[in-house]
Amino acid sequence: MMLPVETHPLQPFLPGNARLLMLGSFPPPKTKWKMNFYYPNFQNDMWRIFGWAFFNERDYFLKENKTSFDKEKIIGFLSLKGIAVSDAAHEVRRLKGNASDNFLEIVTPLNLENILLKIPNCKAIATTGEKATETLRSLFPSTTPIPKIGNSVTVEFLNKKYKFYRMPSSSRAYPRPLFEKTKIYRQLFTEMELL
Repeated sequence: MMLPVETHPLQPFLPGNARLLMLGSFPPPKTKWKMNFYYPNFQNDMWRIFGWAFFNERDYFLKENKTSFDKEKIIGFLSLKGIAVSDAAHEVRRLKGNASDNFLEIVTPLNLENILLKIPNCKAIATTGEKATETLRSLFPSTTPIPKIGNSVTVEFLNKKYKFYRMPSSSRAYPRPLFEKTKIYRQLFTEMELL
C-alpha cells in the first residue's frame, strides 16, 4: 500500500532583511505541535538553543506557563535579526508516522530558487540536521562537499555565492548536550554577525 504524501503545512518565514536562511527537514505530526510555526514540538530544543545563544536564558522563548513556545516573541526576534526559516522538504511520506528524519521520504524538496529570490540579502543557508543537509546538498552542484557539523563550505547557486552551514539537529534524539549544540549555533550566529 502506498503511503500518503504530506504537503508542508507552513509557509516559509522570510523577513525581507534576512541574511541567514535556516532549514530543518519537515514538521512533526500536528499532534506534537505547541505552536503554529517552525520547530513546534516541545521536545525540540531549537528555541531553547536560540534563547541560550542570544539571551543566556534557555527558556527565553517559552510562554510564562513553560509548557509552550511564544510564537509572537520568536517571530519578532527573527524579523529583527533577519533570520528566515523554512524546511528542506515540501512534500514527504512518513514511513513510520512519526517525526524522525530516519523515517521521512522526501517526495519533493523545497523550491530553493523561489525562496532565495524573496530574500535577496541572504548570505548563508544553515541546515539543522542530516536529512535537511542531504536534501539541500542534492539541490546544489554535484561537486559541492557536505560540510562537517558546525562548519561551512562556499557554494554557488543562482550566480551568487552562499555559505552552506551544517548544524547539529535540535532534536533530543540527536545525542549531544544542549550546551554543546548551543556553542555550535552561537559560532554560526557570531560568524553571521547576528550576535
